[in-house]
Amino acid sequence: MQNKGLVKLFAVLFGLVSIYQLAFTFKNNQIDNAAKTYAESKYEDSDQINDAEIRYLDSISNVEAYNIGIASFTGKEVKEKAMNLGLDLKGGLNVILQISVRDILYGLSNKSKDPAFNKALVDAEEIQKDAQEPYLESFFTAWENVKGDQKLASPDIFANKDLEDDVKLTMSDSDVKAILQEKVDESIVSAFEVLRKRIDQFGVTSPNIQRLGNSGRVLVELPGVKDVKRATELITTTAQLQFWDVVKDQELNDFIIGANETLKTKLGLNEKEEALEEQDSTATDTGSTIDDLLGDASTDSTNVAVVNPLIEMIVSPNSQGLFTLRLEDKDQLLEYLKMPEVLANLPADMRYTKFAFGLPFADEETGAEYIDLYALKGNKADEPELSGGVVTDARQAYTQTNKPSVSMQMNAKGSKIWEEMTGRANQNQSQIAIVLDSIVYSAPTASSGAISGGNTEISGNFTIKEAEDLANVLRAGKLPARAEIVQADQVGPSLGQEAIDSGTKSFLIALALVLIWMILYYGKAGIFADIALLLNILLIFGVLSGLGAVLTLPGLAGIVLTIGMSVDANVLIFERIREELGKGKSQKEAVKDGFANALSSILDANITTGLTALILFVFGTGPIKGFATTLLIGIMTSLFTAIFITRLLVDWYVNKGKSLDFSTSITKNLFKNNNINFISKRKVAYVVSGILILISLGSLFTNKLDQGIDFVGGRTYQVRFADAVSAEKVSEDLTAVFNSVEVKTIGSANQLKISTKYKVDENSVEVDEEVKTMLFNGLKSYLPQGETFKDFSEAKDDIGIVLSSKVSPTIADDIKKESFLAVLGSLLVVFLYILFRFKKWQFSLGAVAAVFHDVIIVLGIFSLLYKFMPFSMEIDQAFIAAILTVIGYSLNDTVVVFDRIREVLAERAGFKGGVNINAAINSTLSRTLNTSLTTLVVLLAMFIFGAESLRGLLFALIVGVIVGTYSSVFIATPLMYDTLKNKGIAPPKEDEDKK
Repeated sequence: MQNKGLVKLFAVLFGLVSIYQLAFTFKNNQIDNAAKTYAESKYEDSDQINDAEIRYLDSISNVEAYNIGIASFTGKEVKEKAMNLGLDLKGGLNVILQISVRDILYGLSNKSKDPAFNKALVDAEEIQKDAQEPYLESFFTAWENVKGDQKLASPDIFANKDLEDDVKLTMSDSDVKAILQEKVDESIVSAFEVLRKRIDQFGVTSPNIQRLGNSGRVLVELPGVKDVKRATELITTTAQLQFWDVVKDQELNDFIIGANETLKTKLGLNEKEEALEEQDSTATDTGSTIDDLLGDASTDSTNVAVVNPLIEMIVSPNSQGLFTLRLEDKDQLLEYLKMPEVLANLPADMRYTKFAFGLPFADEETGAEYIDLYALKGNKADEPELSGGVVTDARQAYTQTNKPSVSMQMNAKGSKIWEEMTGRANQNQSQIAIVLDSIVYSAPTASSGAISGGNTEISGNFTIKEAEDLANVLRAGKLPARAEIVQADQVGPSLGQEAIDSGTKSFLIALALVLIWMILYYGKAGIFADIALLLNILLIFGVLSGLGAVLTLPGLAGIVLTIGMSVDANVLIFERIREELGKGKSQKEAVKDGFANALSSILDANITTGLTALILFVFGTGPIKGFATTLLIGIMTSLFTAIFITRLLVDWYVNKGKSLDFSTSITKNLFKNNNINFISKRKVAYVVSGILILISLGSLFTNKLDQGIDFVGGRTYQVRFADAVSAEKVSEDLTAVFNSVEVKTIGSANQLKISTKYKVDENSVEVDEEVKTMLFNGLKSYLPQGETFKDFSEAKDDIGIVLSSKVSPTIADDIKKESFLAVLGSLLVVFLYILFRFKKWQFSLGAVAAVFHDVIIVLGIFSLLYKFMPFSMEIDQAFIAAILTVIGYSLNDTVVVFDRIREVLAERAGFKGGVNINAAINSTLSRTLNTSLTTLVVLLAMFIFGAESLRGLLFALIVGVIVGTYSSVFIATPLMYDTLKNKGIAPPKEDEDKK
């Protein structure tokens, strides 16, 4: 092997980088454990423990938490560099939101009352139920059916005042469609920015939010979130952009002092104050000013903290808002401001005053975080004088002094009101607050008089990024649109921890079995393969961590499957070396030729599997994408370690003059003199496979498949009880509640999977809570005495809902279509690749026919057994991942056999009645069985010891490996042989019969 030094350098560097990356994961785990230990030592209530954990992690986010000598890292940096765990391992919430394009169009039409337009909106929703196209396309279709002589560019629809600069009365429908597409896309981007802002402020670690194509769908992942209801309300509430007059701080001076006195009385602090007055004359009275009280605070902060519950929160009375306080005091201040007794101190003419906070900010020197409180001039209707619907555009700009600012444009109606508001603010020397979702983003002062024309520049102490964000926020407010949850998965933290424990256990058992088997079968050479395998695993985890990829439970299964593939490459190499040694070659020559001859098979096998994994990555979402990611990374690292690292170790040992047999005394002559006539048995195989396929198809048409909610829509809950329960009895009880419900025992007898289509078309948070409440009431008799709805929802003490999923019928149709395209695309791509590699369509036909054979039989077995197996055999996205992996594995096996056939035919000139085909199959039999058995051992270990949620996927893989091994020998090869034979490549039939 050339460039050994370069390979060694790469191996060392990759290994060190992987260790470096994983070190952050280990450190982050230590920090998380410390936070949990601290929180549990302080509190017993789960909510308080969770809040304490977050506070602990926040406290070290900006301070040094990890020092490696040459560099140090804050807690936040450690968390960012650590490996991200998927929700199925960490627990949390995963949702796909659908931004309502109907709402956007309705807003663009200025809430048009036109009957045809509104009918088109309704009809478009009906079209969407059976279509995979974007809503906008469905709307255009519906409009064509109902418009009559009308145009979209009519004054009653889109040629309105809000769009007067974009839509002209002379425009055709096609012109308006292009503008609507642009406006809708802009609105979705703006809505995405609002969602991102909300999620960033929610307080979860490593949130993930991303747009899914141009469909208006947004993926949101909140790992570790506990308060699911609050989270779902946060991400589905329509954005509200508002403009409010700000109350000047001096106008509320008496209110603050009076509220402070009220709180002292309510909290029983007056007696303490009297006692302190005897020791210190700094006691306050209602005639004091805020400055006086703050001056007292500086004298003795302890006394003030005791007797002035509101005043002591004020860090600075001279802020942009009413005053500045510490961020940690925000929640307490909110509680005070909700008290009727406190609000009673407001002057009569200010009784509708609203309080709102600005964005948190940090002191550059100390890192301490603060926040401003604003008082807004409210009204009885609680409606702003000006709302965000009037904003037609907003862009990041620069002031005359070249500082970042925001340029904002309003429509005619908004311009008039804005002129009145800014004129009044200028006259009163006051501010106007720009408020989104009850947060004050900016409170500029109209220092240059009334602003006419609606074109306004908002300036402040902005960075460019902050100005861009504010512009996005302003644009978002003009077209409020619902964000409905069309797919959701909630995983409880206890289930996530169980998945980690079971996944780790099964992984280690599978790894140990493979390491032992390689040594038992290949002796010392097996040790070198094991070293390469361990390095491979280190590299996989290192690359995952370095790329910021998410490790999911299916991803862990992908890594375990990669172990089998990594072993496969080494098996191919070692078997070829054994063949070369059997030809009488020296050890060095045998090693050199063995690696060279195995390379083609290794590359072909891994490329075919890689192609299926790539398609899975493109079409998959969430955990399935995680599975594909680890599989793709594993393929690349497996190739590197098998081809280069194993070679380095073998060459090092052989060059020392030591003997390496690549076998043990037991395996030395195993499969050596095989002479099985596989071709002669092909007709029996055709009959057996034909019977299996007929049985499978019969079951698929009669018994059908157990389709999961991914494909049919609905809500599913995995509920755990204290004791064993009867699925039949629970089903009877819940049928009375939901009319239609399906209940299955999953895993242990105290765990049920409950599915219902009750109100499946409604995606609001209220309906989600309604269904969950009905489920709780229906199961009350099976739950512990005193179990509350909150305990049930959060699976307190591991009793209640440990996992829930929801898929709307619309997205279920899309998942079906994408799954079909993924499988079809995989078959097409592999057909073309094999055609390219082997130059004859007969090879492609044999491979694809074998794959069809394998897929139908796997589906048939699932159809036959799903009612009897003690684990879930639902057809969902995970199952599609398994089918694609079966396709990859089956092709892997077939390509290795075909590669050897091509080699043997080239050496021995022709079929010779199938003798050479048989010789090729026999020569690969050791590799085929060895790899299949190794992979089966790995999969069985995962199946027996792994997580319950993976059993269906793993069962499909186990069946697929068995059937795929069979089909590569008895279906793919015979079909290729029969179709090529008829092209004159094979000898006459009588010659074949003589053999």
